[in-house]
This record gives sequence, structure tokens and C-alpha cells, in this order.
Amino acid sequence: MNKVKETVLEINLVHLTHNYNYLKSKLQPEVKLLAVVKAAGYGSDAVIIARHLEKIGVDYFAVAYVSEGIALREAGIKTPILVLHPQPVNFASAIKYNLEPNIYSARILKEFIKVAESENQKGYPVHLKFNTGLNRLGFWENDVDYIMDALEATESIKIQSILSHLAASEDHNEKEFTITQINSFKKTSSEIVKRLGYEPIVHQCNTSGILNYPEAHFTMVRTGIGLYGYGNEDIYDRHLKPVASLKSVISQIHTLEPGETLGYNRAYTSDGYTKTATIPLGHADGIGRHYGNKNGFFTVNGQKAFIVGNVCMDMIMIDITGIDCKEGDEVIIFDHTDTAASIAENAGTISYELLTAISPRVKRVVIDNN
Repeated sequence: MNKVKETVLEINLVHLTHNYNYLKSKLQPEVKLLAVVKAAGYGSDAVIIARHLEKIGVDYFAVAYVSEGIALREAGIKTPILVLHPQPVNFASAIKYNLEPNIYSARILKEFIKVAESENQKGYPVHLKFNTGLNRLGFWENDVDYIMDALEATESIKIQSILSHLAASEDHNEKEFTITQINSFKKTSSEIVKRLGYEPIVHQCNTSGILNYPEAHFTMVRTGIGLYGYGNEDIYDRHLKPVASLKSVISQIHTLEPGETLGYNRAYTSDGYTKTATIPLGHADGIGRHYGNKNGFFTVNGQKAFIVGNVCMDMIMIDITGIDCKEGDEVIIFDHTDTAASIAENAGTISYELLTAISPRVKRVVIDNN
């Protein structure tokens, strides 16, 4: 592959297909797969990711907010889209764009029925979220009677799925808690299905749930398929591949004498003859200031180059002392070898925060073998 000439985020559709096929191989043929493409496809590009996944056969998409779903529809995505955290002010727009809301409380249920009836809807698909231990969003088990009464009083909506969310399915030390969540959800979803008289989709597993709890696959699973493979957990390292790689170039090289300072606020002082490189990337592109002052590093010709001084809005300086490189050489922020998790961990955060912060102004480049 050619070396990059500017800051780019490479989106590797070959890796995306690999991840999709790997996760599908863990499912029974009848189990559907929902791809979560919120937050710009976890920092890459939701439209690029969704178009490819739709082409290879994904069953469902999910986004966080209605605006994200509208963007997919306007890009031509036809696959069903679940909106995980809708707000009442957007319900009419959700219906207009055929987006399916996650109903997680009595207030949200009441408000959506009100809007659906005003829009003369019949059997509009909605999804019921139950809280089984994450304690973030969701009805409780003892809300079932209220839900059923509300459903019986209207023809405007129909339950498309029942869902919950696992809190710690990647942590084997939390297996007992996770099994408790699964059993709680089985009980509640079974009661709902029995009382509905028809069988909606049932789903609880996220990616680590797919891999670690096959007994909880139910009839659909969810995965942030573009997010994993960044070195977050050992199991992802072995099987899933990063979809995105962030790369930049050396714009200029400087040599600092002992005692010279660098950057805003003179935050770095050279303690010897130091060679630094300036690259066209900054906190406006998603590399926060907390990566500065040697809390973060990039890779130049296979060697770590720590960030020196404060991260600027559009530029970052790295220490390349002892590294054989020149202006125009490629700088790896993260890829399949130099993982997002490694740079994030060194700065006291997680790869998800790094990935989802990448600015739209960073050019997206698609890698495909077609």
C-alpha cells in the first residue's frame, strides 16, 4: 500500500467483511445480526460502513439518535434502523424517515403513542428496552402490566423487538452477574411474548456477549462491528480486525538545542539535542490535549515517537531523536499493529474515546479489494 501524503483515516472494508463473517460464524443461521453504526460508525464514516454492510447482508442497523438515522436514510440506506436513544421532539421525524424507536420508559411510550396516533399510524414498529443491571435506560420487570395495558389501548404501534444490554460481558470475572442479567431478561421477554400473542425479535448480546454467551443469542445480536479489533481485549486481538487506521505525515523537522522550548506555553524544554517533527493533526482533529507532553505516542518507521509539548489545534510535535526519518515520511497514529488501545491507554483513556473523536475534516480513504 502506498504511503499517505496527508492526514487520512483509512477505512478497510476487507477487514469489515472479515469481522462480519467471523461474527456470523458464531451464530445459528436463523439469528439476525444488527450492526451499531452510531457516532459516525464509531469514528469512521457511518454511510460508508452501512452501505457496505447492507450490501453483504446485515439484518438491522442501530444508531443513537434520530439525526443519525436520517443521515443514513438520506444516503439511501433501506435496511431497518433502530434508534437507541430517541427523544420525543424527534418522534415525528422518526416516523417520516421510517426509523424505529427504542421505547425505554413510560414517558417515552406515552409520548410516542401520542405522536404515532396523530400521524395515523397502524402497527408502527417500536422496540421495548428492559433494564437488567446496566442501570442506564430501560423498563423494569414490574412495568410489564403497564406496557401491556398501553399496547392494548392503541393500534398505532407494534412491538418489533424486546431488548436489554449486558453490562460486563467481556469480563470473565463478572460471569455470575452477566448470567443473572440473561436469566432476568429471559423471564421478562418470555412473559411479554406470551402476552403479545406473536413473536417479536429478542436481543441482548453485544459483541463480547456473542463470543462469550452463545446461550443468550436469542433471535438477534448487536455489534459495533466497525469498533472492535483495536487491541481492547485479547479475544478481539485474535479474531477481529481494525476497520480504521489513522495516518499522517511529517511536515517539518526541527533540531532543538539543550534548554530550548517548544510549542505553546513553552510546555516542553529540551534536556539535550533533540530532533522533533511537526505533523498536520491536532486537537481539532480529535487528538485531545491530554495526549501531549509525552502522554501519547505515534509510530515513525517502526519506532515510538512521543508527543512533546502541548497538542495544538492543527499540529502536533513528536520527538524523533534517534529515528531515521525525513520530511514527508508517514506517521502511524494507529493501525492494526500500533493499536488505538496502546496510544489511548498510555494517555489514561480508552480507544473508543480516541476513535469516536476523529474530526470530519480528516479525509476518509476507503480500502477495498473490489
